[in-house]
Amino acid sequence: MRVVSVSVTERGRALAGQLPWEHHHGRAAATVRAQWHEVDGLVLFLATGAAVRIIAPLLADKHRDPAVVCVDEAGRFAVALCGGHAGGANELARTVAGYLAAQPVITTGSDAVGRPGLDQLPGFVATGDVAAVATALLDGRAVRVDNPLNWPVPLTADPAGSVLVTVTDRRDVAGPGQAILHPPSLVAGVGTSSTATAREVADLLDQALSGAGLAVASLAEVATIDRRVDHPAVVALGYPIRAFPSGELAAVEVPSPSETVRAAVGTPSVCEAAALLAAGPGAELVVTKRSGPTATVALARRRGPRGHLALVGLGPGGAAHRTPAAEHAVRRAEVVLGYRAYLEQCGDLRGAAQEWVASPIGDEVVRAKQALAEAGAGRRVALVCSGDSGIYGMASIVMELADRGVDIDVVPGITAAAAGAAVLGAPLGHDHVAISLSDLLTSWAVIERRLQAAAESDLVVSLYNPRSRGRTWQLDAARRILLEHRPPATPAGIVTDAGREGQRCVVTTVADLDVTLVGMTSVVIIGSSTTTLVNGRMLTPRGYR
Repeated sequence: MRVVSVSVTERGRALAGQLPWEHHHGRAAATVRAQWHEVDGLVLFLATGAAVRIIAPLLADKHRDPAVVCVDEAGRFAVALCGGHAGGANELARTVAGYLAAQPVITTGSDAVGRPGLDQLPGFVATGDVAAVATALLDGRAVRVDNPLNWPVPLTADPAGSVLVTVTDRRDVAGPGQAILHPPSLVAGVGTSSTATAREVADLLDQALSGAGLAVASLAEVATIDRRVDHPAVVALGYPIRAFPSGELAAVEVPSPSETVRAAVGTPSVCEAAALLAAGPGAELVVTKRSGPTATVALARRRGPRGHLALVGLGPGGAAHRTPAAEHAVRRAEVVLGYRAYLEQCGDLRGAAQEWVASPIGDEVVRAKQALAEAGAGRRVALVCSGDSGIYGMASIVMELADRGVDIDVVPGITAAAAGAAVLGAPLGHDHVAISLSDLLTSWAVIERRLQAAAESDLVVSLYNPRSRGRTWQLDAARRILLEHRPPATPAGIVTDAGREGQRCVVTTVADLDVTLVGMTSVVIIGSSTTTLVNGRMLTPRGYR
């Protein structure tokens, strides 16, 4: 998402400097006009009246206009001015508010009353008279729900409702007072020869959908054999691709097997078998194999939503060090799980109708199983961690326990070593290693061997989990091991609460490192023989000079 901020006063310029996006100062009207069709979002440090006068002649369509957020001169409020849902202004306002410690101002009806917008339900595509149904929901009026697929939808049905919501993957046309929700229920299986063209495959898919009266909006992904996962004709369809080896495809019973195909690629079916495998248990073929000169297509319908689990690294603490991908993953989730402190860390991302589940520290296996169970039930789940979930985080245990029935994404975050190093200067400028001093899951004998190896190899060492109330001696033991191979004056740094309020930094030496200054929110970085101090900051040169 490309965002540009615009200011006209020095106070506005200073506030814009706290945002991570391109910034223009002065000539607000000319800048907005020049950027209008080039950006996804605009953050205007202007009064709302001035902003309205500037953007009014430029507004065309809520699906094409950029998101516009206004911030007042004191930086107290981030107002979603236009493009709330469709343009992403509501999300942008929350993001800006996080950076500025401001209050997001959201006036979209559904957000204001704490309900998800009909056109913002994760996974669904809404068409028809969405406004009429949304108004009825906001007014508390009854809504009829026609859901022949029995697809889970967060709406309370009432047969006496004055408006209708139809949940279907068919190409239905909505009448007045009717909205259609298309769920992601369809999977296209595609088989191609090496010479297949993108046009042929796209035409085959269109014919399969239209011939069965199925909606393109419900097509969730494409499945094929692993040797065709990068085929240009498959990639050009523009959908997520799931690929399977021939052995797995050959084990699927299909209505249209081919011995010719088996002889060529080791399975009697590609398109039908791939569609069924990707659609999951209980899937049905709704369109059997359709063949072209060099490609085949089939369509399968899922029994219910496929679960998705995002393992989200929130970074060291503050919103400024949180990635847009992490924010998006949390906001898109139906269920957000994590240690209570981590949920508080991203509390500004909490949206309407989300379920947030806190668990105490130490229950990592239970937390991982709960996240997988929620995703296995077809829900979109975010499991949040501080730092990076793949570095001493939850990603490893989740991967150990997961099966193929859940899609898992690892969303990276800034880890403690990187955050601490940035505060200290550039101590990780050359080869380095990270070692956890927690002997709760790894024996001290193993940790000791790793410390010895790192010390002998003259690597910069980042020490995670260095000290807690229950583990007070390990850091000093590690310091003594490193001193066996480092001069006493080797620079060392302690960073506590990096990127958070109350951040503290101590630059010292290995010999003088005071372990009592270190806690569980600290990272300790011990330099190598080449690490030095420049203007009071640690530096490990790469060797450019």
